[in-house]
Parts: sequence; structure tokens; C-alpha cells
Amino acid sequence: MNADNIIQVQGLKKHYFGGKVKALDGVDVDIRRGEVVVIIGPSGSGKSTLLRSLNLLELPTAGKILFNNVDITNKKVNINVHRQKMGMVFQHFNLFNNMNILKNMTIAPVQLLHKSKAEAREKAMSLLKKVGLDDRAGAYPSQLSGGQKQRVAIVRALCMEPEVMLFDEPTSALDPEMVGEVLDVMKSLAKDGMTMVVVTHEMGFAKEVADRVIFMDEGKIVETGSPEEIFSSPKSARLKDFLSKVL
Repeated sequence: MNADNIIQVQGLKKHYFGGKVKALDGVDVDIRRGEVVVIIGPSGSGKSTLLRSLNLLELPTAGKILFNNVDITNKKVNINVHRQKMGMVFQHFNLFNNMNILKNMTIAPVQLLHKSKAEAREKAMSLLKKVGLDDRAGAYPSQLSGGQKQRVAIVRALCMEPEVMLFDEPTSALDPEMVGEVLDVMKSLAKDGMTMVVVTHEMGFAKEVADRVIFMDEGKIVETGSPEEIFSSPKSARLKDFLSKVL
């Protein structure tokens, strides 16, 4: 067991309809601390299912997931304690529309981490400043653009001081001109050494930021390697075919 591995996935399966649909079909993967892992593949390949399984938003049919050497698939484990250490950013921003931005960011640290309101507010404001939105702290989600909402969703997750950030196609619901501002925030997170697992269609981001790229198809990991290996010298016919369509 490698102490550098923050997440270890062993023999993970997720079946639907009594095994007729195999969303995940025996996946093994380790994620190291400080590593940026980008998962690519066609629609329905199992990428989002794998990502959502990492914090048990999808309950696996079989297999194990170790987070900090704790098997979180064990029913005796309090998954909510571990979820606090895994920030999750979805396609849709999941902000509370009835609360302003600052309240959206401070409610969980106050309630779950028992931070004082002042401490939570200070952290939230410094994070908002980092993404250029400190002047929008009093605004409501409906007053923000999609790109601004997604930047808020990212820093809201960071307010919980996670050890890992999981991104499920964070730019796919955005207008093209807003994609860059969200990817810039993710790039700066990667530079700061945050462990990140990212499911995305943004191949440029994968090439530039990933330490490792995983290509999935039909619920399996087909190929894994550095961005250079995956994009410049793909080995499998399936990956070559996929890249010919997306690059």
C-alpha cells in the first residue's frame, strides 16, 4: 500500500437492471496526493459514474474504495465525515437560490466544521477574491452568469478545506465564452497542489494540466498515461478512434 495514494479503487463495479448494463465493469485505479487526474471518454463510458462513486453518490455493486486507507464502501463507515474532505463540483451549480453568495459559502463550514461566522466569512471572502468575485458576495445566484456561478461553486467546495476536489464535467453547461474563466480557476488550484479528479470534454485542459489522463470506454479503463502518451501516441484502436473525433 503506497502512502502517497489518497484514493484507491479496487475492482469497482456498478451494474443496473440485474447486470444487463455495466456502467463500471471492474475498475482499478489509484489517485496520488497532489495529482491531477483527468478522465476522458465517450458518453456512457462510465466516467461520471466512476467519479460519483468516489464519494458514494453512486453506490457500487461490487469492489472497494479506500480514501486515506479507510474502506468507505464499508457500511459501518460514516460516509458524511469523508465527504467533507472531498469537494464536489457538478455540471449544474447547485447553489441555494434563496441565499446570497456569502451565505452559500459559509453555511456548511459553520454547521459542519463548527467554524465561527467571522472565521467562515473571512475564508469565504479571501477565496472569492482569488476568483475575482469578492464584489459579488452580497449578490444572489440569479444575478450571476453561469461562469460566475461555477466559480462560486468551486470556492464554496474549497471553504470546506477538502483534501480532494472532484469535478463532473464542470464546464459542459456553460456558454463557450465562460468556459475559460472556470478552467483558469481549476488551473490555479492544480498549481497550488490540490488533488483533483476531473471528468471533462475539454481536451486542451487535459493536455495542459493533467498529470495523468485516463481513457474509459464501456465501463472499463482502456488506457492510462501522461497527456503526451495519451494524445500523441495512443496505443488502442478505441482511443485513436475517439481522439480522431474530438481533436
